[in-house]
Amino acid sequence: MQLSVANFIVQLLSKSAAKGGGARWRRAVGAKGAEKAAANALPPLQLLAILAVIAWTLFLYVQFSVLSAAVEVEVSDGADSADPCRGRYVYVHDLPPRFNADIIRDCRKYEDHWGDMCGVVSNAGLGRPLADRADGVITGEAGWYGTHQFALDAIFHSRMKQYECLTNHSAVANAVFVPFYAGFDFARYHWGYDNATRDAASVDLAEWLMARPQWRRMWGRDHFLVAGRTGWDFRRSNNVDPDWGNDLLAMPAGRNMSVLVLESTLLHGSDYSVPYPTYFHPRSDADVLRWQDRVRGQRRAWLMAFVGAPRPDTPVNIRVRDHVIAQCKASSACAMLGCARSPGSPQCHAPGDIMRLFQTTTFCLQPPGDSCTRRSVFDSMVAGCIPVFFHTASAYKQYRWHLPRDHLNYSVYIPDADVRRRNVSIEAVLRAIPPDTVERMREEVIKLIPRVLYADPRSRLETIKDAVDIAVEGVLDTVARIKKGEYVDSGRPVSEDPPNLYVSTESAFRPKSVVSRMMMRLKQWIQGHR
Repeated sequence: MQLSVANFIVQLLSKSAAKGGGARWRRAVGAKGAEKAAANALPPLQLLAILAVIAWTLFLYVQFSVLSAAVEVEVSDGADSADPCRGRYVYVHDLPPRFNADIIRDCRKYEDHWGDMCGVVSNAGLGRPLADRADGVITGEAGWYGTHQFALDAIFHSRMKQYECLTNHSAVANAVFVPFYAGFDFARYHWGYDNATRDAASVDLAEWLMARPQWRRMWGRDHFLVAGRTGWDFRRSNNVDPDWGNDLLAMPAGRNMSVLVLESTLLHGSDYSVPYPTYFHPRSDADVLRWQDRVRGQRRAWLMAFVGAPRPDTPVNIRVRDHVIAQCKASSACAMLGCARSPGSPQCHAPGDIMRLFQTTTFCLQPPGDSCTRRSVFDSMVAGCIPVFFHTASAYKQYRWHLPRDHLNYSVYIPDADVRRRNVSIEAVLRAIPPDTVERMREEVIKLIPRVLYADPRSRLETIKDAVDIAVEGVLDTVARIKKGEYVDSGRPVSEDPPNLYVSTESAFRPKSVVSRMMMRLKQWIQGHR
C-alpha cells in the first residue's frame, strides 16, 4: 500500500510535468526548433520547484510509512477483540547501564549505610534465601528471602521482564516503563555529597528521555518508573531539611511521569504509593494458596503486638509511637519485639522472629515511625494479622490501588490524638470487637495477601495478581484517563479522608443506649470547639 501511494504520487508529478512540458515543447518547435526547445524545456526556476516537490514528497512518504505502519498494527490489535493484551501493552526503555546496572554493580561501596548491600541486590533483588531453623517453613525453598525494604527498584524491574504484555513497538504501547534505579541512586549519593551530585543522575535521565520520540508522544505522561523509597526522598525542595534527598519529583520530567514510591507525599503530584516489599515471594499460585491456608489456621495467642523501636525525634503530629509502646508494655495481652535502630539489632532484622510473632497475634499495632508508612504493615498482613492504624496517612490515604476503600473491613483505626492525650485504651477498643467480626476482618486481610506481595521475578503466577500486576493496572488506567483529558494526580481530596473511625469502631462494635450516644456527641462537640 505504501509503495502504491508513492508510485501514484510519482506518476502524478510525471504526468503534470509532461503536460506543461509538451505544450511548451510544441511552441518552442514552432519558434526556434527542436534543439533550442529541448534546452529551454526546464528553466532553472521550474527545475528548483520540481526538486522541492520531490523532496517534500520523499519526506512525507517516509513519515507516512512510519505512521501507517503504527496505525495498521493498532487497527489489527483493535480488530482482535480476543487479544488478552489489548489496552495493556507496555514498552520498556532500553536505558544505558549507567541508569540501573552500573548503580548496583559497585554494591560494596554502599555497605557503610546499607549493610550487606551486595546481598540485598542478589536473586533479582529479593536478597539472600532465608533458612529458619524453628519450623522450616520460612525458607528460601518456600519463597522466603531476606528482602530489604528499599530493594523495590531491582525487584520491579526483574518482574517487568516477565510481564506478559511487553511490546517492542512503542507506537502501540499503552504505557512506557523506565527502569531507572532511583532508590539505589539515592543511597549511593545521599551521605557526604552535595545536592548537584545527588541530582546528577535524575537530570541525566530527564535529558535522555526527552530526546526520545516516545517521550514526545505525550511528553512523558504515559511513562512510569519505580523509586523504591518514600516520595519525600525525591522531593528535596519540599523537605524541611534542604540537604535531604534529590529533586527527581520536582523536576519537569519527574512531574510528568507516574513515579511509584513506597509512600506518596500526597501533594497532588504524580507519585503513587505501592506496598513495601515483604519477605515472602511465591513462585506459583499454589505457594500463595498454601500460605493463605496456613495463616488462616494459625492459633493466635496474643491479642496485640508491636515490632519496632521508639522514635523520639519524629514530628509532633505523628509522635504517637512512644505512647503505643507504653500501652503495649503495660498490657499482659500485648507482645513486643523491641528493636535497636542499628542494622545489627538481633530481633527486628530476624524475619523468622517477626513473622512468628505476627502469625500468633490478632491485631498488629502500626503507629508511624520515621514517616507515616511502615514496611511492618505489609509483613503483618502477610501473616494474617489485622493492622491497627493511628494516622490516616499510614494506609488510608496511601495504596489506593492495593487496599480497599472500606477500611473498617480489614483494619482498626484509633486517632493518634486520643492515644497521645491518654484518653483511650488500645486494649479496651480491641477487646470490644466481637469474635465473629474479628474473624471476618482477618479473612479480609488474608484475601488481600496476594495484592501486597511481590512474586518471585524468576517465575510467574498464573491466575493470581500480585502487587506488580495491580500497580501496572493502576498506571494503565491513569494513562488512559489522561488520554481522555481527565485531570489525574496522586493526592486525595479532604472530602475522601476517612471519618473518625474510633467513634465508628465503638458504634459498630458496641451498641449504645440513646443516653450514651448523646453523651458521645456532646463530647465530640466539646472537643471540636476547644
